[in-house]
Amino acid sequence: MPCFYLIMNISAMTKQYDILVKLMILGDSGVGKTCLLRRFTEKEYHPYHISTIGVDFKMKTLDIDGVKVRVQIWDTAGQERYQSITKQYYRRAQGIILVYDITNEPSFHHIMSWAGDVDENAPDHIQRILVGNKSDMEAQRCVSEEKGKELAAFYGLDFFETSACTNQNISEPFTRLTKLVLQAHSRHVDRVLEPLDRFLDGASLEEEKGPQAIHENTQDTCSC
Repeated sequence: MPCFYLIMNISAMTKQYDILVKLMILGDSGVGKTCLLRRFTEKEYHPYHISTIGVDFKMKTLDIDGVKVRVQIWDTAGQERYQSITKQYYRRAQGIILVYDITNEPSFHHIMSWAGDVDENAPDHIQRILVGNKSDMEAQRCVSEEKGKELAAFYGLDFFETSACTNQNISEPFTRLTKLVLQAHSRHVDRVLEPLDRFLDGASLEEEKGPQAIHENTQDTCSC
């Protein structure tokens, strides 16, 4: 392949997105984490699939206010025997989707345990939202929407009820969490740059004052 075309191809690849965001989906086994992810990234729904072993991931590019965001979403195994593997990924994530099954009350109560794991292992500035999945199974509902909202309010999280089966509210939680990550990233950059801005402003002010200050100091020390 000619060098020119190779450079063009590399250039095209590098411009596919402006920023990379890493998200994780956490929750008990069977709450529908993989179904949510596949519905969001592939627009497909498969009710029967092999349980996730360890960690898997998929990618999707979103346009957030004109910014091309490449979202890497890690799908984690809910079984306890894989949690030691899962926790190794916590510190690399920027956002967490906590998922429970509205027809499975224990999965709802276990959200507190998952949230505790996030607090213990993830970065302090990580963003989180709460999702109650399988909202299409209203006849089998064990956890009311109000309870979900109360738990989300307790942790200060956004809350969504979703259905991978009917495609209800699938893109909303992923898009919202991505926006929260971008906002947090922007605030973090501002906090980092603020001291530098103050230093540069101060240095500029001292530079402007310099000659005058030297002149005044010379007058004060004159022996005339």
